[in-house]
Amino acid sequence: MTQRPAPYVLDPAARDADAEHELLRARGSATRIDILGVEAWSVTDPVLLKALLTSPHVSKDARRHWPGFDDAVRTWPLALWVAATNMFTAYGGDHRRLRRIVAPAFSARRVAALRPTVEGIVERLLDGMEAAAPGDVTDVRELFAYPLPIAVIGTLLGVPDGRAGEFRGLVNDVFATTLTPEEAAANTEQLYAMLDALVAAKRADPGEDMASVLIALGEEGADGRTLTEEELRDTLLLMINAGYETTVNLIDQAVTTLLTRPGQLAHVREGRASWADVVEETLRHSPPVKHLPLRYAVTDIPLPDGRTIAEGEAILASYAAANRHPGWHDDPDVFDVTRITKEHLAFGHGIHFCLGAALARMEAEIALGAFFGRFPDAELAPEGGDMRPVPSLISNGHRSLPVRLRPRRDRTGAGEPAQPRPAKNS
Repeated sequence: MTQRPAPYVLDPAARDADAEHELLRARGSATRIDILGVEAWSVTDPVLLKALLTSPHVSKDARRHWPGFDDAVRTWPLALWVAATNMFTAYGGDHRRLRRIVAPAFSARRVAALRPTVEGIVERLLDGMEAAAPGDVTDVRELFAYPLPIAVIGTLLGVPDGRAGEFRGLVNDVFATTLTPEEAAANTEQLYAMLDALVAAKRADPGEDMASVLIALGEEGADGRTLTEEELRDTLLLMINAGYETTVNLIDQAVTTLLTRPGQLAHVREGRASWADVVEETLRHSPPVKHLPLRYAVTDIPLPDGRTIAEGEAILASYAAANRHPGWHDDPDVFDVTRITKEHLAFGHGIHFCLGAALARMEAEIALGAFFGRFPDAELAPEGGDMRPVPSLISNGHRSLPVRLRPRRDRTGAGEPAQPRPAKNS
């Protein structure tokens, strides 16, 4: 019997993710890896990954389809990623039921209705950043990329002003992959305590927000109940996690890339590309999530090269590596906003495709257009901050984004004539 080669151990801190993704691709369309002590198949070939993401023989329900679930819950730092009870970890009928409940929050109409709110938040954040003196260094991740999605998801869920930011540190640690199991468990406990407080506040004073709607679905009575208490908490958890960290990284990566590639920014300013093009190429080239744990083989799954993902084995969707697969795009490592085909898997594929994709895209397009319109001479200042990757093999961003804004006194938009700024009340 041929012995399996030892799995490749992923770097928990992802210090050189691009090199690691290239190595994974070189090991084949799927390869055995170790992710923080758990063995899984990393899939980097986009054709194979799409097939698995749409296959009824691949599940996200660890309780039903992963023999390693009990051990992982006790000892794995990423236990929350497989133990939560929401549509992210659901399979079959449970997934369809939970997705139908949440989908209205991200309808095209509701996302469009949020545009003025997003624009207002962006303007307020830029106003605050504009106070920096010419030549000073501003951490754009801290003062812009972070607070925007937190404020938006707070609006969507009805979190009182000033309280949404309390989730920030706890959500950051959900994506961290350098915590001990004890540290991760403590973070999860604190996060659920905050969610319980939010649910209690909404039960006492319900509103028109999504949190209140979800709570009402769980209180229709024993016969009409459509959402259990556990599903309620974990659905709120999913909406906060998915709506926050990923958008932070998208804005971070887009700003960083444009400031290091002025020719790409010129394409936008001179009308050869749009901010939507920037967002899509960023999602392809530097997606907010590198790897997404986990899925499981419901039955033996034969691979094109003759190997088999055995029933019960875990599968890791390696989105960042797949996005730059040389068989998918020409010059995949090159960032090019004029690229005709920018297809990517940043939001997943199939039935688990991210419901918040349209909202994330809208937030990023508004944020980028307004940022580069307000600060057309901005330049990266790497000496002024820590631009190392965040210590996570999941999250794909920088520890900080130091920028010398050099603001002008007008709000010139990309390719637009300068407009006089409205007077502010003193």
